[in-house]
Amino acid sequence: MDIQQLVSELKEKRGGRIIMMVADGLGGLPLSPGGPTELEAAKTPNLDRLASRGVCGLMTPIKPGITPGSGPGHLGLFGYDPLKYVIGRGVLEATGIGFAVGPKDVAIRCNFCTLDAEGRITDRRAGRIPSEESAAVVSLLKAIRIPGVEVFVEPVKEHRFVVVFRGEGLGANVADTDPQVVGVPPLDPKPLDEESKRTAEIAKQFVTEARKILANQPKANGLTMRGFSKRPDLPTYAEAYGLKAAAIAVYPMYKGLASLVGMDLLGSPTTLDEEITTLEQAWRETDYDFFFVHFKYTDSRGEDGDFDAKVKMIEQFDAVMPRVEALRPDVLIVTGDHSTPAKLKSHSWHPVPTLLVADTCRPDGAKEFSERACLYGGLGHFEAVNLMPLALAHAGRLAKFGA
Repeated sequence: MDIQQLVSELKEKRGGRIIMMVADGLGGLPLSPGGPTELEAAKTPNLDRLASRGVCGLMTPIKPGITPGSGPGHLGLFGYDPLKYVIGRGVLEATGIGFAVGPKDVAIRCNFCTLDAEGRITDRRAGRIPSEESAAVVSLLKAIRIPGVEVFVEPVKEHRFVVVFRGEGLGANVADTDPQVVGVPPLDPKPLDEESKRTAEIAKQFVTEARKILANQPKANGLTMRGFSKRPDLPTYAEAYGLKAAAIAVYPMYKGLASLVGMDLLGSPTTLDEEITTLEQAWRETDYDFFFVHFKYTDSRGEDGDFDAKVKMIEQFDAVMPRVEALRPDVLIVTGDHSTPAKLKSHSWHPVPTLLVADTCRPDGAKEFSERACLYGGLGHFEAVNLMPLALAHAGRLAKFGA
């Protein structure tokens, strides 16, 4: 029996309400030895005040030393073992835009990129092409036809779009074509097992046709493919925890993940302020027990390698916390799905600072919310799959185990 199965058996239908605030890529690193991380450099009076009320710790998204993608990182936050439930990014993106991924589908998350005259990548995100420009380019790719399969192409946000292949005998174990560096061409789709050979061939045909169509585009004249995946079978939040759950997010991928675990998607916010307004309204007018609120731009600025910009995003996140606190949730969680240090310009394996606030907290003496303070916090150093059991316990939603 794993922890989620145990919690499912102990779950109570009644109890307090929970808000989980996720600043994507929250954890960071000093730019120089002994210096502050982005969180430590930020002015966060509201999070610091909450830390003095609650209990802090450092959370490992998967296992020590393992760098998580956003999908596994969030699965862990939601209490699902990322090593047991593997969800590809393609399914997350497709589900997030409302595409109904079926049993014969392989979904792929794609990025537009910029190629030079020799076909080498000069910008992996096509200058973060605006969504309205990207959507127009995506519409051109809808003309692609491949014998033996249906092809669906849909815009997501900025440089991201989704491709879905629908047909018989399609495996999803195909390697990403993004080399993760510039100065080299995109990789060819490579099957990683026998079942996925046909999918890889179809993907190669798609890329060949797409390159012809995109050849004259000023920014998005190439593409990479990531996260080839099929829809998994996951227990819902209602089944696993007895919770009526809702999600508030801007980016489709996070909406997709929330939807896959049975959360209802609320509103269509485009900014953090609009997300909190959506939360406030739903808190007053609905009977949801659990709210997941996602903030993306701490991660984006970390991936850009912009330390100061990430600091500003953390301060923006801190500024909305009084509005969240005013709702008086029985349990408030503040954390991230992984670390994205600006120093590394990428996700990393470093544990994520985590804060839990409830009237049932045992104070740990923390006076600020930071990596250093969380290192000595009362939650200790724990794996992400244990966060939901802690939230449920503090909300009075878990029965006693055993006699």
